[in-house]
Amino acid sequence: MSINTTVSDGGAKVTIAVAGKFDFQLYDEFRASYTNTAGSGIEYVVDLSDTDYLDSSALGMLLLLREHAGGESSAIEISQASPEVRKILDVANFGKLFKL
Repeated sequence: MSINTTVSDGGAKVTIAVAGKFDFQLYDEFRASYTNTAGSGIEYVVDLSDTDYLDSSALGMLLLLREHAGGESSAIEISQASPEVRKILDVANFGKLFKL
């Protein structure tokens, strides 16, 4: 389990890659990945290509990122989720809150 954060030149885009299980054990690391970014006006991409599993705490962490990024006006894409992870996001109706 790990988080890798990449910030584009100029800081306009932040990519957060989650590897392994995305659960409460990653709370501090995930929060630290975006806390020092401007939030509103920044494009965020959460790359789940190497994520095997996510639980309800991960969904909550994504909602905290959304709040940091400006709530309804946020620009957050959740990318490359496996079919299993995508199903969890779909059941939670995250397609209405994030770009999937």
